[in-house]
Amino acid sequence: MKRFIEGENRNQSTLFPEALDDYIAEDNPVRVIEAFIDELDLRALEFRGIEPEATGRPAYHPSILLKIYVYGYLNRIHSSRRLERETQRNVELMWLTGRLMPDFKTIADFRKDNGAAIRKVCQQFVVLCRQLKLFSEALVAIDGSKFKAVNSRDKNFTRAKMKRRLADVEASLDRYFEQLEAADRADQTCTDTDTTKLEDKIAQLKQEMQRLKKLEAQMLNAPDKQLSLTDPDARSMKTRGTGIVGYNVQTAVDTQHHLIVSHTVTNAGSDRSQLSAMALQAQTALASEDLSVIADRGYYKSEEILVCHEAGIIPYVPKAQTSGNQAKGLFGRDQFHYDAATDTYLCPAGERLKWRITSQEKGLTLHRYWSSNCQQCALKSQCTTGKERRVTRWEHEAVLEAMQARLDREPEVMQTRRATVEHPFGTLKAWMGSTHFHMKRLKHVSTEMSLHVLAYNLKRVMNIMGVVPLLRAIQA
Repeated sequence: MKRFIEGENRNQSTLFPEALDDYIAEDNPVRVIEAFIDELDLRALEFRGIEPEATGRPAYHPSILLKIYVYGYLNRIHSSRRLERETQRNVELMWLTGRLMPDFKTIADFRKDNGAAIRKVCQQFVVLCRQLKLFSEALVAIDGSKFKAVNSRDKNFTRAKMKRRLADVEASLDRYFEQLEAADRADQTCTDTDTTKLEDKIAQLKQEMQRLKKLEAQMLNAPDKQLSLTDPDARSMKTRGTGIVGYNVQTAVDTQHHLIVSHTVTNAGSDRSQLSAMALQAQTALASEDLSVIADRGYYKSEEILVCHEAGIIPYVPKAQTSGNQAKGLFGRDQFHYDAATDTYLCPAGERLKWRITSQEKGLTLHRYWSSNCQQCALKSQCTTGKERRVTRWEHEAVLEAMQARLDREPEVMQTRRATVEHPFGTLKAWMGSTHFHMKRLKHVSTEMSLHVLAYNLKRVMNIMGVVPLLRAIQA
């Protein structure tokens, strides 16, 4: 081993043992975890076990277990069993916990029993970021992404899936019955063993048919006509390429530093009704009255945009092109221009479409406009296949038109949205691995997601400010 760097002798004792603190540098992230959690009022956050029991074995203080979880998620260690092993061999965790080594059951129960309080800790870090002036621009991008649940696709049932599985079982039964009849006709060439095997397969398929019928009854009784056996709250959702069984995670991300301002976990497969809820959460988190939100066309819904407008939030959401007339090569809705002074629409041929009737549809008040001169119009073949071209206007259509005007003036905001909100999802999924969520049920999955978001924001702020400046800001 000459001319190589040599290690110390394992059996050599030292007269003055090194202190545990000597192993932790001044810019080590664990010092930020320690300072942030020590500054929290865990009683106000409603953590369980703040007051020790008068009898029985002493318990671990919630701050110790919270530090273990924040450290674990910051270092992509999500399993309670792995965290137990890390407390026994990881010098950083030994420093963070004071050499305490809780067992995996204690660690797991803490996360399960303190879900609401852990989610509040995530919100408290956003408050800290706001105090550090990291949200100087009142502009956030909203998006959703599908995350896999523990539930596999084979243990999730929808009406379409159930229909296919029942058809597969019936086809297998028919095939085995035919083989059994053929065996009866050719009795001299078929052994009793072959017949017994066929009968056993038929019996198993009949049991499977009965099981599927019971599951079908449970599925049809569910509000959304869907059933998941492993995680009852997980839902089958469409994604690019193929579907997954999981959850729809919604985030609002700050466009300046790409910090996650607010988030929520839903089992709704569509983003259509999520805009206002996420915008209002972001407004509360930022404590800003002048907030602008950007979302993709999947969030376009008139009622949601109106709620944002009434709350003083400025939305930027492009409208999806779903016009059947445009698909047929006819004039689109955007080629008819509204004149507020006369309450009429001007068509491409220069004709005025007047208000005719007002109706209520799905809770919306709709006004309809058309002209009596469509039959004589030279452009009718390019406009409509009906008797006349009718234009429908929502009573709050002006809000949608103002938003479209903003998008026309500032088309670059959609590029800002993509560059802002896609990155955090990619980072989180890379940290979480291919299995994504490990816990079951919506409330526990929400807790798990809050820990991921807290770890993401914590690492992001340390990269922006530096560990030592952040440590000083927390302790100030």
